[in-house]
Amino acid sequence: MRFLRSIYGQVLIGIALGIVVGVLFPDFAVGLKILGDMFINLIKMVVGPVIFCTVVVGIAHVGDMKSVGRMGLKTLVYFEVSTTVALGAGLLFVNLLRPGDGINATIESLDAKSVSAIAGKAHAQSVMEIIANIIPHSAVDAFAKGDLLQVMFFSVLVGMGLAAMGPKGQFPLKVIHAFGDILMKVVGIIMRFAPIGAFGAMAFTIGKFGLGILAQYGMLILSLYLTFFVFIVLFLGGVMRFYVGLSLWKLFLYVREEMFILLGTTSTESVLPRLMAKLGGLSVEKGVTGLVMPAGLSFNMDGSCIYLTMAIGFIAQALNIPLTWEQELGILAIALVTSKGVAGVAGAILFVLAATLQASQLLPVAGIALIIGVDRILNELRCITNAIGNMVATLVIARWEGKIDLAHARAVLDGRIQPDLDSLDEPDEAIDDPAPASQARHRAMPAVIPAT
Repeated sequence: MRFLRSIYGQVLIGIALGIVVGVLFPDFAVGLKILGDMFINLIKMVVGPVIFCTVVVGIAHVGDMKSVGRMGLKTLVYFEVSTTVALGAGLLFVNLLRPGDGINATIESLDAKSVSAIAGKAHAQSVMEIIANIIPHSAVDAFAKGDLLQVMFFSVLVGMGLAAMGPKGQFPLKVIHAFGDILMKVVGIIMRFAPIGAFGAMAFTIGKFGLGILAQYGMLILSLYLTFFVFIVLFLGGVMRFYVGLSLWKLFLYVREEMFILLGTTSTESVLPRLMAKLGGLSVEKGVTGLVMPAGLSFNMDGSCIYLTMAIGFIAQALNIPLTWEQELGILAIALVTSKGVAGVAGAILFVLAATLQASQLLPVAGIALIIGVDRILNELRCITNAIGNMVATLVIARWEGKIDLAHARAVLDGRIQPDLDSLDEPDEAIDDPAPASQARHRAMPAVIPAT
């Protein structure tokens, strides 16, 4: 009964029922996609304001703009290292496992019409274009489009403005802080519908593509999942253990509810507010969480980067087009730029893949037709890898900046302390308290729960 009452238990049941309905009633299951879309839209409705409140309060509380700039630079450095490793892992494993061998597809046999819409919208952005697109045409436009990077940029400016106001900025800061708490209550209400959203999304996936696709693309699926697993365990696990000083496995257990929701909905945005709150429960200061997590949706999608280079290798192998190691390194260099356009929603990676193929001019863009059918199936673990990668990135920056109480974080991950996740921001008294945010949060935490 405890399992059935938990969100992750209900989500698992929803996913299982979705698979059953998708297999038995595929035509009916396709129509259930609206349930998953409705849940994702509910989250998108609040994620922009949640980011705004988190970043504004975090930046205003930090106060030191040099510290904010230093955090931003360190974040970009880590993002580049992480995405390079992810892209390299995709290239390495696609060459070792060679999932495309034996398909023997021809360019003439490709369904170019199925990728015409993707190819028409694909555009490889330059570095300057990526930077320019961070600045919104207007603040309202950023929130209306749901562009979290632009929302974050505007929020940083507002936070800097409040910090510059000094004591006069305390009242509006407390108002934003209170509004953030309200939004987290709303997120809690929305999360009750996560099992329904997961059921609808999974039923659609199985009903639309069927279980037969697993056999047709079995080697590619196994190769990707193995690469995701190795990357998570070796790279992310190694970073967590040897630099951050925390257990990646315990972190996964700590956010297991969100991971199961992500498994069903395949949208990183669907769990972003809750992941940010749980990182706050580990004593990560909100200035760090508010900067790293939203930026990671565009700049640090490790799972998508692995998929990107592996999909390119798969297409080349399936079409029997050999690539030299110089050409593969060139593709990796191009992907370092094009991968920054990945959004936190399902299917966006196909546009990035098309842009990468167009920029490299080594493979036909129509080759995407070889993987369109299986893309949705591959999206589940890809999104989970993205989310775990961004959480690790946040903890790395927090450790780098000394903005996390590691003793408190270990106690939470061990289950000895139950964090308060109902509040988005620091307690009210922490706004005027010169003590570090992690200390203020530690004082506000409930008493230690005896270990059983």
